[in-house]
Amino acid sequence: MQKLFQNGSWLLTWEQTPERVMVASERPLTVLSSAVYGGEKKTALRLINRHVPLSYAASDPEGEIAGWLLRSNLDPEESVVLLTAADIDRGCLRVIEEKTFRLAVFATAGVSNAARAGEAYPVFWHHSDLRPGTINLMIVIDGKMTAAAMINAVMTATEAKAAALQDLHVKDAHGKQATGTTTDAVIIAATQMELAGYTHVYAGVTTPLGNAIGQAVSASVRQAVAGSGG
Repeated sequence: MQKLFQNGSWLLTWEQTPERVMVASERPLTVLSSAVYGGEKKTALRLINRHVPLSYAASDPEGEIAGWLLRSNLDPEESVVLLTAADIDRGCLRVIEEKTFRLAVFATAGVSNAARAGEAYPVFWHHSDLRPGTINLMIVIDGKMTAAAMINAVMTATEAKAAALQDLHVKDAHGKQATGTTTDAVIIAATQMELAGYTHVYAGVTTPLGNAIGQAVSASVRQAVAGSGG
């Protein structure tokens, strides 16, 4: 476990093993996510990207993940968890520090189920039908953000991910340019501590924070996809 950010007495730590990447905070982080576990949570103390086998097909993923957290001595009520079949060790971390924020982005990627938003694909109604090969993004901001800025950050990160796949010429099953995979997920988390007295109201690509998110996501996704071998 190592220090990621420290804001006064507030410490955020980073832990990476073959089984998981975890950001742990001493105080609740404000969270917006599409996580399979804890996606409804507005705050959390732990953000986790967990490796599972490609054959993972739990009929009750929330129950299975809650059990895994308990076996790992982690409180399910304080955790938000993503799942990936991509190798954690081939993920990529990018850290950017500026006057009004500090940013960490971690990406894992597998693109065997690449897809293009707007195309027609078979749809699935059950968790067990979904594949865990995916692009997962964990985005942690030491800084203060409005709710609108957090949603804006998701948009910017998604655009940057799609641009990275375009740069890498990743195609879907129909041979068209992919914009993601069928099971991508994202966590945005903020300390909500002002740096230099600044509140981030927007996070589009020409804002200081949004520009940094775009660059960090693009770089981390490109490296993670290249490391995954597809």
